[in-house]
Amino acid sequence: MLNLNGKWALVTGASRGIGKLAASALAEHGCNLILLSRDTAHTASLASELSGKVSVHEVACDLADLQSVERAIEAIDAFGVPVDILLNNAGVQIAYRSDYWQTPVSDYETSFRINTIAPMMLCYHFIPKMIERGFGRVVNTTSGIRLEPEQAGYSASKAALDKVTVDLGSKLQGTNVAINLTDPGWCRTDLGGSHAPNAPESAIPGVIVGAFIEQPKSGRTFGAGLFYDMTLEEAVAKAENMDSGAY
Repeated sequence: MLNLNGKWALVTGASRGIGKLAASALAEHGCNLILLSRDTAHTASLASELSGKVSVHEVACDLADLQSVERAIEAIDAFGVPVDILLNNAGVQIAYRSDYWQTPVSDYETSFRINTIAPMMLCYHFIPKMIERGFGRVVNTTSGIRLEPEQAGYSASKAALDKVTVDLGSKLQGTNVAINLTDPGWCRTDLGGSHAPNAPESAIPGVIVGAFIEQPKSGRTFGAGLFYDMTLEEAVAKAENMDSGAY
């Protein structure tokens, strides 16, 4: 398992739910953090809590506004620290359309901006810098939703993220940079709702395991359910042996 002490991790959607839990878990292993949310007021308490353990920066970004994403990238660059780990955790589920024949175009437009385009803008900016430095780990958050046209915008945007993640991973051989996917499962978060079967904590360590793998293989999906009740060390050992779809 990689020792990430002193590395810098950028975590999107860090103000609550799984993103907040992931940021805290990374801090427990010595990762310095860049916490991204729509408003730095939303991450202020977490930053205060973790700043006694690691260095923390905060940045505000509305992922639905691509100019806001560009400004956030500029702000992160201005911090003058390397982004070694990128956890694209933030996402949106616009609506559940019982009458899916009336799904509006806006469901697709908003979903793709937040769930596909914004995370890939971060990938395209930070991965080349990782390659130059000879190290990087990227984890994009997908979804297991299938056969539900009621959530077409959400599921289509996540399927697109899967595709570009795997395709991009095929170009990273020999770079010591890996890009993989995580599926947190259906959790009781603001996105998943109160009736979801799983506690957000159940998604850890599956959400962060891709940051700790030593072998820089890309193109895998680390479903959180595969790592329930494991220590991080146990989860990493299992993830290292998951070769399906890996480059």
